Amino acid sequence: MAIFSIARGKNYWQIVARYPHCDLVRKDDKKQIINWLMKLKGIAFNHAQRTTDKLIELAHLAYPVVSCSDIEVQQAKYYAQRLLNLSNQRQRIITKMVKLAKTLPNHDLENLESIPGFAQTTAVRVLAELGDLRRFSNPNKINAFIGIDPGRYQSGEMESNLSITNHGNAVACKLLYRAIGQIDNAAKTNPCHIADYYESKKLSSQTKGFKKIAIASIHKLIRTIYALIINDQPYDYNVATHNQKDFSRN
Repeated sequence: MAIFSIARGKNYWQIVARYPHCDLVRKDDKKQIINWLMKLKGIAFNHAQRTTDKLIELAHLAYPVVSCSDIEVQQAKYYAQRLLNLSNQRQRIITKMVKLAKTLPNHDLENLESIPGFAQTTAVRVLAELGDLRRFSNPNKINAFIGIDPGRYQSGEMESNLSITNHGNAVACKLLYRAIGQIDNAAKTNPCHIADYYESKKLSSQTKGFKKIAIASIHKLIRTIYALIINDQPYDYNVATHNQKDFSRN
């Protein structure tokens, strides 16, 4: 929907819950909509004004096939509110997970949060899925636990069979896959050797097989996570790039 360009996440679904039909937008005047939007998190006056203008524009362009009192509109409102409730429940669970992680006799959570692009939510979810990484004797065993086929992983080389297998922890795999994108985005202001590798492989790739490049990047991320946990140290870009050069020479 066009409204995605001006509202995302919880704010988007709160707008859908309040205005699931164009006639509901038309019933409120501009000032009412602006004042309501400003009650949402992160929306100041200018943002609220732009969003209101867009809502009104879309409301006048729409040609609904049902009235605002029909069951379909009520269902849209119900499901939007259901998503909001689930989002709030998820946040409460994440908060409990963070509180529990901070009571552990180590700095695992803080060390993972130090990786560029690793927000606290990502860090605590990775810890929850992988558990205590000290039980693994090397990073390759973490690969097997997650379900990533190591293929050929030497000096950044990748064979065509590099893939995600059908066994392993699919949730952890998805988390780490998404984390590569987060790390790459964060690298614009906070450099990371994993983002360097990902971008260099994309530029040098003869095909559009970015998924395989992301999987290879997950290998580097797993090695990094393992090193931070085992050595109980935060991420340092200079140390990581130095170690990467030593690894490549070996």
